[in-house]
Amino acid sequence: MSNRHVVKPTRREFLATSGAAALGAAAPLAAAMPAGARPRNLDQDPQQGQPPLHERLGITPETIEHAEKLTAVEFTPEERLMMLRSVAEEAEGFRERRVFALSNPLAPAMSFDPRLPGVAYDAGDGRVVRSNVDPGSAPAGGGDIAYAPLTQLSRWIERGDLTSEKLTRIYLHRLKEHGPKLECVITLTENLALVQAQRADEEIAAGKYRGPLHGIPWGAKDLLDTKGIPTTWGAEPYANRVPDQDAAVVKMLEDAGAVLVAKLTLGALAYGDIWHGGRTNNPWNLEQGSSGSSAGAAAATTAGLVGFGIGTETLGSIVSPCMRCGTTGLRPTFGRVPRTGAMALCWSLDKIGSICRTVEDCALVLSAINGIDPGDASSLHMPFSFDASRAVGGMRVGFDPRWFESRGANDLDRHCLDVARTIGLELVEVSLPELPYGMLRTILTAEAAAAFEELTLNNRDDELKWQSPQAWPNTFRAARFIPAIELIQAERFRRHVMSVMHEVFEQNRLDAMLGPSYAGNMLLITNNTGHPSLTFRSGFNQNGTPHGFTIWGKLFGEGAICNIGMAMERELNVWDKRPPEFS
Repeated sequence: MSNRHVVKPTRREFLATSGAAALGAAAPLAAAMPAGARPRNLDQDPQQGQPPLHERLGITPETIEHAEKLTAVEFTPEERLMMLRSVAEEAEGFRERRVFALSNPLAPAMSFDPRLPGVAYDAGDGRVVRSNVDPGSAPAGGGDIAYAPLTQLSRWIERGDLTSEKLTRIYLHRLKEHGPKLECVITLTENLALVQAQRADEEIAAGKYRGPLHGIPWGAKDLLDTKGIPTTWGAEPYANRVPDQDAAVVKMLEDAGAVLVAKLTLGALAYGDIWHGGRTNNPWNLEQGSSGSSAGAAAATTAGLVGFGIGTETLGSIVSPCMRCGTTGLRPTFGRVPRTGAMALCWSLDKIGSICRTVEDCALVLSAINGIDPGDASSLHMPFSFDASRAVGGMRVGFDPRWFESRGANDLDRHCLDVARTIGLELVEVSLPELPYGMLRTILTAEAAAAFEELTLNNRDDELKWQSPQAWPNTFRAARFIPAIELIQAERFRRHVMSVMHEVFEQNRLDAMLGPSYAGNMLLITNNTGHPSLTFRSGFNQNGTPHGFTIWGKLFGEGAICNIGMAMERELNVWDKRPPEFS
C-alpha cells in the first residue's frame, strides 16, 4: 500500500451533513447549501490574519512553473504571480467537489452521439433473415455439438433434435473441465442456467419459439450486472460486488430465451487479460494470455465452452482477443446496444458486442441486443437489418495499400485482399489524411481516470494485481494532470475525425473498408468515431496460433459488413478449426 496523501476538503463535514454526499443519486448541487446561502468567496479569508489561500495550500510561483512542464505551456513570472489566487481557488474547489459520491454508472451530462448533424442514416427495414441451410442431424458427440455455430445449434433446438437442457449440460461440463486451465470463468451460473434451459425446452415444446437464441447457452463478460450473482469487473477492489439488477443486455438475452451459463473473465477494469484470479489463457497456446479485455468470452468461445460470448470494447477489447484466440467479434456502432448495468470505463467510447464462432452468429446475437434503453443516455433507436442471403458482388470496399505493406501486415492479410477480389468486391484505394490521431487517446485516459477516481484517491489502486507503467493504476494517476482545455480540444478534434470518416465513405461511395486489424490508426479512429467493425479468423501463423482480419462499416452498417464477412469466411474456410487440447 502506498503512502500517497490525499488532502481532504476543508468543508467535508458541512457538505456531508447538508446533503451533498447524495449527489451520486442525482441530488441537486443546491442541496449542499442551506437555503439562501451563497458559495464562499475563496478570495476572502474567514479570519483576519490568516495567510492567503495559496500559501495555506503550499502553491507558489515555482509550483506553477513546474506544472507548466506537464501542460506544455509557458508563462512569465508576472503572469504566475497573478495566477496564484485563481489557481488556489480551483484547487480548493477540486477538494470540495470530491465529497460528492459519483457512482460508476453516472454518465457526464455531455453524451456522445456518432451521428453528424444534417446527415441521414439508413436504418433499413429492420428485418433479420438468417441462413436457410439444412444443418443436418445433430452429432452424437458432445464435443461436436459444443463447437457447432449458432446457425446449426438454433436449428437443431428449433426442430427438437437437441434440447436446451442437453446443450446446457454439455457446456457446463466443459466449463468445469476446461475453465480452470484457461482461467476464463469467474462465476459458474449452473443453477440459473438449468432453470432457464428447462423453461426454454418447455416453451419450445409448447410452440412458443422466441428465435435463434432460444435455448442457447452463453457467457457474459463479468462487467455486465447480474442480479444476485457476483459481478466483479475482474478487479480486486470489486471482487465481492453483487448487483441487485440485471444489465439491459442480460435482460434482452433472457427475453430472447438465451441461457446464461457463466460470468467470464476480463482484464481488471476492462484492460488486458490479468484479473483478480489469474491470467486468462489462449486455448491455442496456454503459455500465452488470451489478450483482452474480453479475454474470457474469446477463450471460452474458442474452446467450445459456450455457444457465444458477450464482450465490450473501448479500444480493442473485442478486436484484440479475437485476433489472439481466433474468434469472430462484432463491435457495433456506438449507441446501438444499450450499456445500462455495464461497468463504465469510458462513457463516450464503451460498446457492447458479440464474440462468436462465425460471422452470421454475431449478426444473430446483435439482432437480440440491439435497442434503446432509458438508462443509457447514449443509446440510440436504430433498427438492425440483416439478410444472410444478400450477395456481395459489386459492393464497394475501401482499402489503403500502405496498410498491406506495413510491418504489421503479413501474408495472411494480403491473402484476404485477394479473397476480397475473388468474391466480387469492388476494391477502392483510399487514404485518410495525416492527422495527429494520437490525441484522441486523451479522451479515453481522462474518462477512465474519472470513472475510477475513487481508487486513486483512496489508494485502492494498489490492490490491483497488474502494476506497471502501462497498467491502469499508473494511467489513472498520470491523468490527473491532463488540462481540461486539452480534453475539450481532443473532443473537438474527434468531431473533425468523424467528418473525415464520413467524407471517405461518402465521396468514395463505400459500403465498407477492410484491412489488417491494427492497420494505420483505424482501431483508434473507428472506436472514437463510433463506426462498427467485424474481426474474423483469416488463417494460422507459423506457430499454429490463429490470425484475424477486420472489416469496418459505415455507421449502422453492420448488416453489410456481416455479409462481406460471411463471403470471405466461406472462401477462407478456416473458421471451424479447433484448438487441439480442447477439441
